Amino acid sequence: MVFLLYILVVMKWNHVIKDYEHYLRIERGLSENSIISYTLDIQRLLKFLEEQNTIVTPLSIEKEILQLFIFETAKLVNPRSQSRIISGLKSFFNYLVFEDYRETNPMELIESPKIGRKLPDTLSVEEIDLIIAQIDLSKPEGERNRAIIETLYGCGLRVSELITLRLSSLFFDEGYISVTGKGDKQRFVPIGEVTCDYINKYTSEIRSHMDIKKGHEDTLFLNRRGKQLTRAMIFTIVKRLVEKSGIHKQISPHTFRHSFATHLLENGADLRAIQLMLGHESITTTEIYMHIDRSHLKEVIHNFHPRR
Repeated sequence: MVFLLYILVVMKWNHVIKDYEHYLRIERGLSENSIISYTLDIQRLLKFLEEQNTIVTPLSIEKEILQLFIFETAKLVNPRSQSRIISGLKSFFNYLVFEDYRETNPMELIESPKIGRKLPDTLSVEEIDLIIAQIDLSKPEGERNRAIIETLYGCGLRVSELITLRLSSLFFDEGYISVTGKGDKQRFVPIGEVTCDYINKYTSEIRSHMDIKKGHEDTLFLNRRGKQLTRAMIFTIVKRLVEKSGIHKQISPHTFRHSFATHLLENGADLRAIQLMLGHESITTTEIYMHIDRSHLKEVIHNFHPRR
């Protein structure tokens, strides 16, 4: 009887989670990666309930159980991850309230831990040049990898945007590329001549001679099997180049995006323009780059304020 009840409860959780995924995908327009991240937090809670032999549905779970879950989770993850889990669960229960599954959100009074704003690592122009210098251009994938790094840095793309970049999205004559960002939102990003040259060199000398698999004819960056590269492969490419360069920083493909924004800001670019190029929904996300290097702000006042 207890086992049957447990099965019914799990089925209830799974049903509500499916509805929630549909809501995130259709109503919120989130990417598949974001949806997976949100639902992983709920799966973590389900595993905790199973370990505690607690049989409770998403409609009846109370604050006390969730507080215990957060307390136990805090022993295993850092404050930033804990804060993300709390935020994810608040979103889930807000959805249940919104859809009239529940009257209240049991996470409402549970506070996230206080964490400082984590400033992203950045690379100097010299360090970026050093990383690119490690690419072995004698191998076919060398030209591709150089074009990848130059595009990450030259256009400030996310990894997901890079691997889904298409030949039909390149408008080099106009100086733009069309990028599909979070929530399948399209934006046009300026592209410099140097990046254009490296992409053209890769497509004409390497890609044009590849056996491209069906369905990937329009994909720009391909693996050796003629298919779209994975996120993991981009991370591996960057990791190996950084190791060879001897740079001792926590570097990922996203670091080139951070460096793109930081270098633009340091050279006097408008924050709103950077926001549009990065595809940030809120200007507050872009403002994190204001905290990296304030040395140029004095110059801005000196050059542009009428009372200078």
